[in-house]
Amino acid sequence: MTGADVLLIALGLVAVGSGLLVVTTRHLVRAGLYLVVCLGAIAGLYLVLTAELVAWVQVLIYVGAVVVLLLFAVMLTRAPIGASDDLDRPGWPAVLIGAGTGLGLSALLVDAFRWSMVDLPEPGSAERLGAGIFGSWVLPFELLSVLLLSALVGAIVISRHDIGSGHGNGSRATGEERR
Repeated sequence: MTGADVLLIALGLVAVGSGLLVVTTRHLVRAGLYLVVCLGAIAGLYLVLTAELVAWVQVLIYVGAVVVLLLFAVMLTRAPIGASDDLDRPGWPAVLIGAGTGLGLSALLVDAFRWSMVDLPEPGSAERLGAGIFGSWVLPFELLSVLLLSALVGAIVISRHDIGSGHGNGSRATGEERR
């Protein structure tokens, strides 16, 4: 067993463990922080596999943008961040559904490939990847950024009580009218 194998196993265990903590914790902010650990471990897996560009994209986009957007949305909407007894449900149905789905996907994967070797394409370069993303995939890339921006604006609108609260005929109340 090489050092790379040990690193892959260790980072895989960290990713799976923190992923389990994401879905089992009762605190929303802690779940977001566990998600950062999970995504960081996956970036480490990419580094061990010598896919540096994918690792840094993982860190920049997922850890640096999506998780921050998630945490800002939670903070701006004033959602309950602690444990909530009225939202808790028994976990056994979710465990059974998740285990059944995992077993079904594993059986499908084994049946599809039947332990055969798959030919891998030529290794790509950052130049080819950039040309692909900003050439033929530029529209979905930009639509995703607009979607994330609209989610953030929606969280701000939901969190503000003075927007859309119905002050008369749709106009906002001035400071003197509120007093």
